[in-house]
Amino acid sequence: MNPADTTVTAGRRPSRPDGRPSRPGGRPTAAASDRPAPATNRRPALRGADRPVLLADEHAHAWSPGAARRRFRDGLTGPTAGVAAGHTQANLIAVPADWAYDMLLFCQRNPKPCPVLDVTDAGCATTVLAEGADLRTDLPRYRVWRDGELVDEPTDVTGHWRADLVAFLIGCSFTFEWALASAGVPIRHLEQGRNVPMYVTDRQCRPAGRLRGPMVVSMRPVPPEHLSAAIRESSLLPAVHGSPVHCGDPAGLGIADLGRPDFGDPVTAGPDDIPVFWACGVTPQAAVTASRPPFAITHAPGQMFLTDARDEQYRVA
Repeated sequence: MNPADTTVTAGRRPSRPDGRPSRPGGRPTAAASDRPAPATNRRPALRGADRPVLLADEHAHAWSPGAARRRFRDGLTGPTAGVAAGHTQANLIAVPADWAYDMLLFCQRNPKPCPVLDVTDAGCATTVLAEGADLRTDLPRYRVWRDGELVDEPTDVTGHWRADLVAFLIGCSFTFEWALASAGVPIRHLEQGRNVPMYVTDRQCRPAGRLRGPMVVSMRPVPPEHLSAAIRESSLLPAVHGSPVHCGDPAGLGIADLGRPDFGDPVTAGPDDIPVFWACGVTPQAAVTASRPPFAITHAPGQMFLTDARDEQYRVA
């Protein structure tokens, strides 16, 4: 997508977040965690247990991808923004083989939210993107779905893995954050130690076979003087979502309140920051909810697979 294709509108600035009660849960983390109370919201089936925890190790940016995966395998959880600088991160979705063509077609028809980096053979838990990695154990946290319902959020899915599962690794926007930062663009959620906020939009993806659903976006508040750099730098990495799909008024995407993301955490914006929205690899999870395949395994939003691939391998210029 050419940067000129980005929708830019004037409108509301991002809301400032309110504090939320927390409680410990899950396996040991590098920081305190919380689970949102079961409140009424417009998309309760998708929220699950989004935990505002980031890896507290100040050296996480310098870890190798292999070292990060070992730590996740050994019990560390939390969003992976800022981990293993310069390496590509990926979303995960695994579906039964008889749904795999529908998923592949869905990704082909919706390349902005679903840029495919690799597809495994049925039952295979390895990928060419990371030698020696195991897709069943090497992400911080997973989600398990049955008939479109979220039923579990384990840290190891070995016991759930099936011989007929085909895994898709989809590019993640955490990858281009290093390019944004190098260009002087502030990354608010990293500054604040938060997961990136993500929202389900009113933009429907192009259906594919039995799969349909809305596009999900991630949002980063950007100062006006850095907007052109954010668009330019991300557009050079189309394999990890590329340029934004919308800038400005969140109502243009059907988002009512930036302070209540569907996934991740709200972030505090600067007084003049513009909300900038990129297509997000959580979109297949929205498709799972809408289309109700019998079984699926995904990553937990913001808790990605660290590949060995370097960012520059996907840079187009």
